[in-house]
Amino acid sequence: MIIIALTGGIGSGKTTIAKLFETMGCLVYYSDEKAKELYYHTEIKKRVIQLLGSDTYSASGSLNSNFIAGIIFKDKTKLESLNAIIHPALEKDFEIFVKQQPPDCIIIKESALLFETDSYKKFKNIILVTATLEQKIKRVMQRNNMPRETVVKRMSTQWPDEQKIPLANYIISNNDTEAIIPQVISIFKKIKS
Repeated sequence: MIIIALTGGIGSGKTTIAKLFETMGCLVYYSDEKAKELYYHTEIKKRVIQLLGSDTYSASGSLNSNFIAGIIFKDKTKLESLNAIIHPALEKDFEIFVKQQPPDCIIIKESALLFETDSYKKFKNIILVTATLEQKIKRVMQRNNMPRETVVKRMSTQWPDEQKIPLANYIISNNDTEAIIPQVISIFKKIKS
């Protein structure tokens, strides 16, 4: 079994890259999607409400993402406290996921906050997806229908690519200037060998 981390800042295109690896037969654990599911676990829900308040969930019980973002991207302490609730639960869930997979597979853990949470230290191989700051901002603005200032504020909570690059084993440049499929295939071949 080979386990690799795949990361990149908001708007880098890491989910697109993860899906390409998936088409090549890799099993992908999507941390962001899993984290959203974990918010509904009884104990986690209780702790999140204690931290952020009852408006964290709507009357119908759905997660109020805009409310959460409004708090955590203004208050670093709240962001760190929320991460301290979600990330350990995510780590446990990933361990369970790994145990359920066949021994000869390649697992890719897609995670936005790999470096920021220090979980990168658990991986021998890390793939970093990079893009120019301007491209990332444009992508998030379009995808999330979000004003530029909000995107920039959210990006400020993540490490810049320059800080991540020395810690990564493989870099995929997703700058619209280089084709990404050959980069993914090249890394896939190196991982398999």
